[in-house]
Amino acid sequence: MTRFVQRLRSPEPGWTAQADVIVVGSGIAGLTAALELRQKVDRVLVVTKGELLSGSTMWAQGGIAAALDPEDTPDEHLEDTLVAGAGTCSPGAVRALVTEGPDRVRELVARGANFDTQADGSITLTREGGHHRDRIAHAGGDATGAEISRALIAQLDAVLGDPGIEVIEHAMVVDLLTAAPDAEGFPGPICGVTLHVIGEGSRDGVGAALAKAVILATGGIGQVFLSSTNPSSATADGLGAALRAGAAIADIEFVQFHPTVLWEGSSALGQLPLISEAVRGEGAYLLNAEGERFMVGQHELAELAPRDVVSKAIVRMMADEESDNVFLDCRHLGADFLKERFPTIHARLASRGIDMGHDLIPVAPAQHFHSGGVLTDLRGRSTRQGLYAVGEAACSGVHGANRLASNSLLEGLVFGTRAAKDAAAVVADGVVTQHEPVVRPGPDALVPATQRPRIQKLAHHGAGPVRDAAGLERSDVKLERLREQFHSEEAVGGAPQVAEWETSNVLQAASVLVRTAYAREETRGGHLRTDHPKRDERWEVRQAATLDPDGALSMMKVPLDLS
Repeated sequence: MTRFVQRLRSPEPGWTAQADVIVVGSGIAGLTAALELRQKVDRVLVVTKGELLSGSTMWAQGGIAAALDPEDTPDEHLEDTLVAGAGTCSPGAVRALVTEGPDRVRELVARGANFDTQADGSITLTREGGHHRDRIAHAGGDATGAEISRALIAQLDAVLGDPGIEVIEHAMVVDLLTAAPDAEGFPGPICGVTLHVIGEGSRDGVGAALAKAVILATGGIGQVFLSSTNPSSATADGLGAALRAGAAIADIEFVQFHPTVLWEGSSALGQLPLISEAVRGEGAYLLNAEGERFMVGQHELAELAPRDVVSKAIVRMMADEESDNVFLDCRHLGADFLKERFPTIHARLASRGIDMGHDLIPVAPAQHFHSGGVLTDLRGRSTRQGLYAVGEAACSGVHGANRLASNSLLEGLVFGTRAAKDAAAVVADGVVTQHEPVVRPGPDALVPATQRPRIQKLAHHGAGPVRDAAGLERSDVKLERLREQFHSEEAVGGAPQVAEWETSNVLQAASVLVRTAYAREETRGGHLRTDHPKRDERWEVRQAATLDPDGALSMMKVPLDLS
């Protein structure tokens, strides 16, 4: 069986930088961690693949969930989260999320985030799928992520003159640096990153940034699939780098497909516009080709059932009708209300010739969120010393098999803060120190960017919204052939550059996703196996995957709570 590589092919670093902690990513989790760290360590380096505003947070329409209403409680929020997670959430992680969440949102407001408010000045709260209370805070109607990003970046801009913090934009982390291996041959502690900087300024090309700790906040795996609501930068970079550095990744098979993504035809690729769940929260209906509501009677919350329930119902309906989409009907909500409540969605649809106040909206499920990621504990620590992961890049255990609507922004706030506090503490106490990096053994890899559509097709056909053993096996065999072709010393794979590094990460993520989805023989949350249609209580665990010193992938079951 073909082994996985433990490093990507790249030029020797031409420059070096030094920091106490490196934060990779500029979404809500990364920016929160960076702002927290700036107050506690001497030097912080923030690396982002595009501009500061290019992270996934920018695209979040729905909102941020927290028990802010006096009649709501963290216990009720916890219960809704556990139900949506389908028996595989970490109860400890969810407890931390819901109890600390309200204070983190208030801190966000103190940092300048302007949420929609009522006449008395209190935050307006709405409801989304899976919630039994109004607890979703919005900004600009459907521009919550953009407003949160604006506020956090403004806070960061205010301290950029501080010599203790540096931001490098347009920089892709190629690999994590590791110290000398242990007695068993596993990579040593994380001690920095190699990164490629594109653009003008004092640094460009490939360099090495050394640090005592690294926090990955690199987002999800959207571009592993043919179509996704994720930005083009979501190429599983953090997951791939962590895997190659010896960290465990977990619950990779739990992929959330958003039920209502605008259907733009079978040839549509890349980032597709989603129609926020908040539209259904305001009362929109899902209709089949006959113009009938089909969610009524399938779940007590009908169109507001958890996303996996709605996505599965849509897939079944499309199969029954032999159609490519169903329809979202919000005409009864009123054209003026829709334009005021959802200005971003309204404008985006109008640019495509759809008036959401008068037209049915064709929708179908597409990849939206990844519940898996780098396996972490309640402090954001991975299984490798010096490495943390937060936000969608992490598997904190908060989401289980299926993310509850609007919990992702809250996770970024809560665990970005937790990881930063812990990293600062271990740096201050000398628990982690600066190690010298060494080159990890074995062949490197570089996959041509021209292979990405092929990999995406294999991932989608094998591990899309509906899966079975036969489809997963077919994809696994073909993905292994690609790894065999490009994961060797003799393989050419093109010149080392961003598109090739991204495609290498996409191949690794797709390969592990297919393997873990094949191993989990049950249906749960975002993992639908038609050949194993029921839940199996033996699988109420987290499934982790790691590379051994020779690059072989091994999988194991780990407890839901890692403390």
